[in-house]
Amino acid sequence: MKALPGTLLLLWVLALSACERREPDNIPVGLAPPQGLPVIPLPPDSPLTQARIELGRTLFMDRRLSHNNTLSCAMCHVPEQGFTSNELGTAIGLEGQTIRRNSPTVYNVAYVEQLFHDGREFSLENQAWGPLLAGNEMANPSIGYVIEKIRVLPEYAGRFEKAFGGRGPDVLTVGQALAAYQRTLVSGNSRFDRWHYGKEQNALNAEEQAGFRLFSGKAGCSACHVVGEKHALLSDNRFHNTGIGYANSMGLPKKHRVQLAPGVFVEVEDKALDSFEQPQPDVGRYEVTLDPADSWAYRTPSLRNVALTSPYMHDGSLPTLEEVIEFYDRGGIDNPQKNPLLKPLALSATEKRALAAFLKSLTGDNVQKLVTEARAAQPADTPPEKDPASTYRRSY
Repeated sequence: MKALPGTLLLLWVLALSACERREPDNIPVGLAPPQGLPVIPLPPDSPLTQARIELGRTLFMDRRLSHNNTLSCAMCHVPEQGFTSNELGTAIGLEGQTIRRNSPTVYNVAYVEQLFHDGREFSLENQAWGPLLAGNEMANPSIGYVIEKIRVLPEYAGRFEKAFGGRGPDVLTVGQALAAYQRTLVSGNSRFDRWHYGKEQNALNAEEQAGFRLFSGKAGCSACHVVGEKHALLSDNRFHNTGIGYANSMGLPKKHRVQLAPGVFVEVEDKALDSFEQPQPDVGRYEVTLDPADSWAYRTPSLRNVALTSPYMHDGSLPTLEEVIEFYDRGGIDNPQKNPLLKPLALSATEKRALAAFLKSLTGDNVQKLVTEARAAQPADTPPEKDPASTYRRSY
């Protein structure tokens, strides 16, 4: 073979290396699961890359993705509040509209098989569009409206194309970017994980260890909040009727604790508290399957980071872990479809304290890091100069 001239050989080597080299932020990112959690499931057609993760994080924090430029994903899933909202039993959407269910945490959402409390969506890519389009959440009028708004925001210029091989913002790439970021919100290696899986004997104290024995024994919590041999999702990813949804639908008498003065509280029945909004009907998973057996059933949430994600239950009606334990100790609320696993437990006060102490040991060791990364996104808050619906012109 005839030797190549020096200049030609150098150009050939440089061209070959350029073909083999990818942009550093577009190399697929492999997330090693923390102790206590299994391999993170990733769809083959939606790989994680640094560019997609960072783009999704910016979108998640951007208030301009709501119709009136005021509400971001992070305002219902607040990073500092366990990626839920500690102040609200049920979320508040655009212009103060009530949302009928509690904001679920997005910690470890990569492991959830059927999303939302009723399991109506099956992938994070598709789920992302639900809040964007819901009339009482971010209230955008259409998919196209969201896409055109993103196109005219200068902060996103070129970022989709860089993350998706030249493809701009569209129904697929917006969902994939948001999903990529949410799949990185993996939190494990809690003190419980280090004790149970890492065999660190002193990672839990005696009361917390007693609480775990109750959790997996007398209290029966692990029947739904599963602890496996090698890892613990602390959820069975199934749907159960505890009676709370039934009680809400049937209008059974409920009481609220009302503060009259500092340190002075009274219990007041709901019927004595006039509401400016009527309660919204909610029959749980029945709305998805139309099977009467699924009435008032809701997805089992993971208990990881549960100490950070108050208030609890699908409607945010139980403010503290102690009240959750009291609810289950009573056996839930009786109704025809109530899960037969729910029965009165007759736990002592000491056992209840131990169970609460154990639940508080389930906080992952990286929560502050994930909060810091979320806040570092800091998207601009300047809305488009003109509404995209007023300026759109087809380009083909």
